[in-house]
Amino acid sequence: MRPAPTILHLDMDAFYASAEQAAKPSLRGKAVVVGGLGPRGVVATASYEARLLGVHSAMPTAQARRLAPNAAYLVPRFSLYRSVSEQVMELLGRLSPLVEPLSLDEAFVDLEAGGMADDSVSARTTGERLRTAIREVTGLSGSVGLAGSKMLAKIASEQAKPDGLTLIEPGTERELLAPMSVRTLPGVGPATGDHLRRAGMTTVHDLAEAGEAELVRLVGKAHGHGLYRMALGLDDRPVVAERDAKSVSVEDTFDVDLHDRVRVRAEVERLAVRCVERLRSADRSGRTVVLKVRRFDFSTLTRSETLRGPTDDPTVVREAAARLLELVDTTGGVRLLGVGVTGLADFTQEDLFAQAADARELAERARTPEKPVPDDAGPGGGPADEEPVRDSAEQLAARRWPAGHDVRHTVHGHGWVQGSGVGRVTVRFEEPGGPVGRVVTFRVDDPELSPADPLPLVRDPVDYSSWPASLPKSRSGPVSAAGGESRP
Repeated sequence: MRPAPTILHLDMDAFYASAEQAAKPSLRGKAVVVGGLGPRGVVATASYEARLLGVHSAMPTAQARRLAPNAAYLVPRFSLYRSVSEQVMELLGRLSPLVEPLSLDEAFVDLEAGGMADDSVSARTTGERLRTAIREVTGLSGSVGLAGSKMLAKIASEQAKPDGLTLIEPGTERELLAPMSVRTLPGVGPATGDHLRRAGMTTVHDLAEAGEAELVRLVGKAHGHGLYRMALGLDDRPVVAERDAKSVSVEDTFDVDLHDRVRVRAEVERLAVRCVERLRSADRSGRTVVLKVRRFDFSTLTRSETLRGPTDDPTVVREAAARLLELVDTTGGVRLLGVGVTGLADFTQEDLFAQAADARELAERARTPEKPVPDDAGPGGGPADEEPVRDSAEQLAARRWPAGHDVRHTVHGHGWVQGSGVGRVTVRFEEPGGPVGRVVTFRVDDPELSPADPLPLVRDPVDYSSWPASLPKSRSGPVSAAGGESRP
């Protein structure tokens, strides 16, 4: 524990949904839900307006639609979220060399390591100016927590939401934590929380009063020891600048179970290519290819294959994933497929051509039939006149024109997809920072309409190239009141 609140935790407010509201003037102040839109879709983020209606992340989209039927339901635009995240992380990096990203919208910062704070006054000043900088650069708001430990800084940012700052004074931790639910503490999920509740412990105060020995008896030595320390407000974990990814993966859940083996293989190969794209965007390579298959009965199977060396070759990964698929029985249907790469490295195997050739040879062996295939056999091994299962026109249109994604029309300019169906796509033409735009409907194959890249949320952001040189460096001064909170 530090004697000053110099650990900062930033959490952007309803990040995906807020970015969509900033990008689409017609959605400002309205309920917005971002996530999968199919029958098996899940909510990734809900705006605060949608949360008031009971919608929250990880909720099935079908349930969210029942609670908020008039909300805007949008497919995530990760390219936009990543670009905004890079802007935010660059600002954090200017405050300290020790920045620990937890996700696209969340990070810890060691202000002391950057010389930006050594007491409550300088920490609060830095936190407030960070919030201002984020708003001016990205157009979005973030909540800031300041404390002497990572655990408390994260709790403080939760208390500050939305769009606020909370500072927890060192020495006030136990008083602050005492009335909170045990679920507030890191690592206490539903199962552990229920186990503690049955033992009569529902608040952090109850854990502290129970003592370490009793907690060890209830939840085990390792967890019990850590739980007791957290209940006392003790957390010595440092801010770690490098949180290296251990794997890169992509997966899709299908609206209808896939039964056709040819379609399943095609989806696996498509996911493998997407996985390699993410791998290359991170300038990484990997040695082990992993296939994930969730079947019709919700049973989940994983298969893996370790290559001779790290690679970012899409052919190698695609064919390895296809070989792994041969090891899985998909007869009853498949509801989810995923492809990942682990054993990441910053280099690739030198002999990629030989490795790809080996992969192709193994693939050919795996595909060699045990009995002759008739001359009139189709691609799936059946008669040539049996067509493989294909997506409907509506499914293809939904994939080409996802709700919320950007488009450009040769006459009307930039817009976003409000929805598509019955051979039509409806577009609202508006841009970030502009007025609410008009709505026009087109044929899904209109030659003048094409997908587009997201526009910046802020057209002319404030120049922060010299920031935070204008910030006052750490200084001594009067300590503010414990648990102080400020909002604009």
